[in-house]
Amino acid sequence: MQIKEILEGKKNILITGGLGFIGCNLIRSLLINSEVNIFNIDKVGYASNPNSIKNLLRENPQYESRYKFFRENLTNKEEIKKIIDHSNPDLIMHLAAESHVDKSIESPIDFINSNILGTFNILEEARNFYNKLVGDKKLNFRFHHISTDEVFGSIINNRFMEESPYRPNSPYSASKASSDHLVRAWNKTYGLPTIITNCSNNFGPWQFHEKLIPLTINQAINNKNIPLYGDGSNIRDWIFIDDHVEALIIAANFGKSGSTYCIGSENEKTNKEVIESICALLDKFCVKDYPHSKLIKFVKDRPGHDKRYAINPNKINMELGWFPKYSFEEGLKKTVLWYLKNIKSN
Repeated sequence: MQIKEILEGKKNILITGGLGFIGCNLIRSLLINSEVNIFNIDKVGYASNPNSIKNLLRENPQYESRYKFFRENLTNKEEIKKIIDHSNPDLIMHLAAESHVDKSIESPIDFINSNILGTFNILEEARNFYNKLVGDKKLNFRFHHISTDEVFGSIINNRFMEESPYRPNSPYSASKASSDHLVRAWNKTYGLPTIITNCSNNFGPWQFHEKLIPLTINQAINNKNIPLYGDGSNIRDWIFIDDHVEALIIAANFGKSGSTYCIGSENEKTNKEVIESICALLDKFCVKDYPHSKLIKFVKDRPGHDKRYAINPNKINMELGWFPKYSFEEGLKKTVLWYLKNIKSN
């Protein structure tokens, strides 16, 4: 089923954090593949990338009438109310969050404000808006909260599922766990129709350079050391951004109110394997007189570094019929080639 068909009956979608990595790829897909109107709230923080959407609109001016941007912080509750009233959304997709673990260790207050207080504000104003709706508009309204597998902490055996206990180990994951609990409470207490999705590690075009894959590419092509925490054995479950975007759209529209869905591609890799795979691709597409793996430098491990994340996606596979299209190798090759072409603009 095409995205346009999935979104049938939806006219307006309000997205928070639409200039972030996942948000901008989501908006680009919605503008290209549907006819819905997109309203984007983003405070434009250090990791925001306005170029991702600006470039698309410049090359496709026909999309401009369907896109409206609001530079606003979710901590400003009064402005959030105005934006929700103005956008009259059929669906709210809440992605706005501070997400870098190292920065959460250095300055946890920023994560408390954005991820907890910001989520509270958007939930409250969504609830007030929802309570005024009638008929099919009310019946079909959804609030979709996009979260992370890091809320479950570290796992040794098995894989995270929707019923897995929450055991966050960093200020970032603790703040995201708190926001998940708020969304669940607003569904159970106030009847706000919500969906929660918890996803594994994303990668792909337009990701901010502080994350592992773009950081590795940037360091390598600039002949700088590639930092690798500890012994590099920490395991993450990776999903290509296009697959995640499709899963989000399907979950938001077909997911059952009050449900949680774990999204993953079952691509478990150690950090060392990921970096070595990038180096091998760069050896092929960005040839130098030495192997890029020579730049790998082991560094002191971060505090509270979770050992392994792994997602069991059986529920979203079976209940909603979503399956990933990209293998890790296919997605990584596409990502490396994109960064080699666009490294200056990113």
